[in-house]
Amino acid sequence: MTEQRAPTQIDTNPAAPPIAHARFSIGDVVRHRMFDFRGVVFDVDPVFANSDEWYEAIPESIRPRKDQPFYHLLAENMESSYVAYVSQQNLLPDDSDEPVEHPAIRGMFTGFAEGRYALRREHRH
Repeated sequence: MTEQRAPTQIDTNPAAPPIAHARFSIGDVVRHRMFDFRGVVFDVDPVFANSDEWYEAIPESIRPRKDQPFYHLLAENMESSYVAYVSQQNLLPDDSDEPVEHPAIRGMFTGFAEGRYALRREHRH
């Protein structure tokens, strides 16, 4: 006796995943909401795209949601320059109108005007 299978039903109206809209663009200067650093956005992930180890190292009480944009920043504080990975909920626009002093900026961006950087032509998609 052969087994009869019901025809497979295809959901013609699947629910779309929520769309997270990025508030900041490449070249924008931002500052962290809780910590004393600022930086320029050089890449955006639509949702969290780092390691679980990195994520779990953040204290649970301040750990951001993964379902939001995360930004790669050329960052600076009073002591150093570095690359930071920050959730959208923890960033604010930087209204100082001051350039960011990070050594990698010259290789990635051209000028600084009106509070933002222009991406070099060779880095555009």
